[in-house]
Amino acid sequence: QVQLVESGGGLVQAGGSLRLSCGASGSIFRINDMGWYRQAPGKQRELVAAITVGGSTNYADSVKGRFTISRDSAKNTVYLQMNSLKPEDTAAYYCNAEISTIGFFAFREFWGQGTLVTVSS
Repeated sequence: QVQLVESGGGLVQAGGSLRLSCGASGSIFRINDMGWYRQAPGKQRELVAAITVGGSTNYADSVKGRFTISRDSAKNTVYLQMNSLKPEDTAAYYCNAEISTIGFFAFREFWGQGTLVTVSS
């Protein structure tokens, strides 16, 4: 099976920075796109940033210029550097990846368990 494990969440003051990490492990054959989503209380889950296997990136308008997504394909890991954090960035952040597994080679979507980011004003 495959697991996505996030780390790096926590409490930070407005204007501060955090770096989230998400490592994929298990019977991985290949990883396609990877991304970060977030869900604030009472709101729908939304895409924050995504990165293709070739390194192309896509960001939500609300985080452009403040957040940077990157990946280390050798480590099956995706990162989210979050700068100039605002209280409205407070949410549970989830890692997402399209993964082809050994023995079942079609790509499937996997999710991490989430890590909480709280930004105080």
